[in-house]
Amino acid sequence: MTAVDVRPARDDERGWLREIVKQRWGDELIVGRGRAHRVDELPALVALDRGERVGLLTYCMDGGTVEIVTLDSLREGVGVGRALIEGVAAEAQGLGGTRLLVMTTNDNLNALGFYQRVGFRLAELRPGAVHEARRIKPSIPHVGHHEVPIRDELDLIRDLTAASLESTPGSAP
Repeated sequence: MTAVDVRPARDDERGWLREIVKQRWGDELIVGRGRAHRVDELPALVALDRGERVGLLTYCMDGGTVEIVTLDSLREGVGVGRALIEGVAAEAQGLGGTRLLVMTTNDNLNALGFYQRVGFRLAELRPGAVHEARRIKPSIPHVGHHEVPIRDELDLIRDLTAASLESTPGSAP
């Protein structure tokens, strides 16, 4: 595993950010939890491996909750996703945030496993929510990973309080 550095996205990287999200998400508009986000209007973190951009995370803050809107690892299996999660956790705490929130869909089994491995817990299931999201973004596919129909949204939460951090997998004692 290589060392992955994480830093805030620079203004001159916004074009790259939009292109990555369009390639991987089909559009710059991201819809979930009943809201739409334009990724070029969100704060973002970039993961770097020896100076090469290998990942991207966009987020927004609402009160003490920092919501991860997109997470894209461009190099699998080398710690990019974990580095971005730890980077946004540090950003959140610096902003006074007490928890991270991420939403995924029922078909994304890899994401569900990953988020739980990095300290998130299942918090809410919204059956049929993707049907509503398609009213805002009709391009959301009907079948996703592993040929599973995309129907439901699932929220996962990672508590960032000191007591919670002691029990987070992979965290320092």
